[in-house]
Amino acid sequence: TFTALDDVSLTLAAGETLGIVGESGSGKSTLARVLAHAHPSDGGRILLDGRDVTRPGRAELHAVRRRVQMVFQDPYASLNPRMSVGEIVAEPLRAFGTVAPAGRADRVAELLRLVGLDPAAADRHPRSFSGGQRQRVGIARALAPEPSVLICDEPVSALDVSVQAQIVGLLTDLQRDLGLALVFIAHDLAVVRQVSHRIAVMHEGRIVETGAADELCERPRDPYTRALLAAAPEPVPVAPAPVPATVRAEAVSA
Repeated sequence: TFTALDDVSLTLAAGETLGIVGESGSGKSTLARVLAHAHPSDGGRILLDGRDVTRPGRAELHAVRRRVQMVFQDPYASLNPRMSVGEIVAEPLRAFGTVAPAGRADRVAELLRLVGLDPAAADRHPRSFSGGQRQRVGIARALAPEPSVLICDEPVSALDVSVQAQIVGLLTDLQRDLGLALVFIAHDLAVVRQVSHRIAVMHEGRIVETGAADELCERPRDPYTRALLAAAPEPVPVAPAPVPATVRAEAVSA
């Protein structure tokens, strides 16, 4: 058997951005899917506001998935090409029943404005958008059920560098303005430091180092962290300051 995650323990604070960094195959995306209940774990616990939600029943799973939403890596593959952007963003409103049918068009327009898109684009299909615009649609969809936790799995890796900066800036603004707890996953430590209060470094399914973003990047202890820093394309700015906890993943394995 293959162990993708081994004894991973993390805490995510309300209103905090936790960066998770590591090379391809380190277990980052598996961890994201486990936290979002898109992949089962073989051990450990997942706590949401202190409540054990590791193996929720059907009704509780529905509630947890409303609270914990994902932004996916590939903005091309993660949107249904047969649906209009308005239908894509409205789908969680229907699925979770958060907005009555009569109010969905207005809520979709509000969400599109929130991510920097013209509400008039609601009638268009994903193929008519650029990669960065499609990722904005994906973010709007994730925000639709008003989650408290947003898990971003390599949200900028498929985008051009100039567009990456725009999406990183958007996520930073949304985290601050909406008070979201954000898990930001990437292989580039420079990008992760830019958006994160704290950083966890993953290697071969394990967390090898955690710490405040600036401290970890300026005084790395683990050789693997030092190697990631050496490979970072450019220095990155100082990270924002942290706040108190809401989500815990205790010794998760998968």
